Amino acid sequence: MKLECNFFAGSAHILNEETVMDVIKEKTKELEQEDPFYILDVGDIVQKIKVWKLKLPRVKPFYAMKCNDHPTVLEILAALGIGFDCASKTEIQKILELGVDQSRIIYANPCKPASHLRLAAKLQVPLMTFDNETELHKIKAYYPDAKLVIRIRVDSDALCHLGVKFGVFPEDAEALMVAAHDLGLNVVGVSFHVGSGCRDPSVFYRAIASSKMVFEKAVDLGFSPYLLDIGGGFPGSTSSCLDEFAEPINRALDMFFPEGCGVEIIAEPGRYVVASAFTLATSIIAKREVNDANGSLESIMYYINDGVYGSFNGILYEDMKCRAVLLEKHDEETHVPCSVWGPTCDGIDQIASEISLPRLPCGEWLVWPEMGAYTLVAAGTFNGFPVPKVFVVVPHHTWLYLEEHLGCSFSLASVEVENEKPFLAKDQHKMDGSLAVTKNAATPYICAANTLGSVTMEDHMAQLSLFGIGEM
Repeated sequence: MKLECNFFAGSAHILNEETVMDVIKEKTKELEQEDPFYILDVGDIVQKIKVWKLKLPRVKPFYAMKCNDHPTVLEILAALGIGFDCASKTEIQKILELGVDQSRIIYANPCKPASHLRLAAKLQVPLMTFDNETELHKIKAYYPDAKLVIRIRVDSDALCHLGVKFGVFPEDAEALMVAAHDLGLNVVGVSFHVGSGCRDPSVFYRAIASSKMVFEKAVDLGFSPYLLDIGGGFPGSTSSCLDEFAEPINRALDMFFPEGCGVEIIAEPGRYVVASAFTLATSIIAKREVNDANGSLESIMYYINDGVYGSFNGILYEDMKCRAVLLEKHDEETHVPCSVWGPTCDGIDQIASEISLPRLPCGEWLVWPEMGAYTLVAAGTFNGFPVPKVFVVVPHHTWLYLEEHLGCSFSLASVEVENEKPFLAKDQHKMDGSLAVTKNAATPYICAANTLGSVTMEDHMAQLSLFGIGEM
């Protein structure tokens, strides 16, 4: 399959020796820059995919785009040959518009609107999950040729418990598959999801063992299942380690679904792929000093230009942990008790109730690392405060990797943009005598990547494990 995918179609800046923090410092120096913004590091995403392929070589990732559907994220993953976990017709259409083949999509929503099912049938996206008999009758009516994956319930210690909403208990799966058989539908696999932000890696072993039991019942009923979807729940912070999850998963696969058994293994990582790739920068828009009865400083209340109705929405619905970083180092002896608040008029808009920070003036910036998961996608504009813009950066070595090992040809087109100033001084990168730059505000360029020849993205992905090129 030839890949037809334009990535970095918005804008991207090539990093030579600069870091993400360097880019943020330069950006905050612009006089007109007052709104919050993100820096997206494409190199972080590419490195995550490389690590995944090394640690879980049998498990094909299908990115859970509900976690972060920024165009550059989707484009680079499409170019890397990753599959996609879609939950609605809008998500399916976004992925197909990137030139991704239908075989790289799983419609992983057990409860689908009829109109979405009809569109899936029209667009020929057959692979989908179910967990109840009502859904089977709906599928029979609108997409009887669909390839069905029964979702079983597996509960665990997680940030977001999905078992309360989705999944049939393994012991009840047989009756549901009998209903599918009676309707003439085709069950091709089993799926589960241990919960977003799983904190107990060992649960995967139990879940895979339960899936084996359901597989055997499916075979007894006359089905020929060939797919196991182990869902998501993988951590994405830099302090976490995929090894903790890979060990029980690989051990369970070797035990219950050994190589050569004919079963394809996929997963739905979301948080793992994007969490650490996005860094948020916010500015202090107001402050209030709180004194005790003697007039001594007790604490400082800082108000910033993003909050729980925006990027920090996870504070409301999950145990979101946020860490503030200062642009410049301060002596810790100058730190005082503080709280951080969002910009809206709602009293619930609090980001941190207890945090240690120095005395900072209005206009100072606070940087929040690892803000890529379930932030932008759920952010709103309550009280008229804007959703942060995203600026994309690509480390030089990642750029070289993409061009060399994905067989990409980079074409550039200059575009004029009015009333904008340069993003950074170093916006040019020479490669083979041609200018390989991405769009900056003063002299914007759009970089499109298309594969050459008919080599599949699966072949390209295999190279991730073969080439010892160090960090990407």
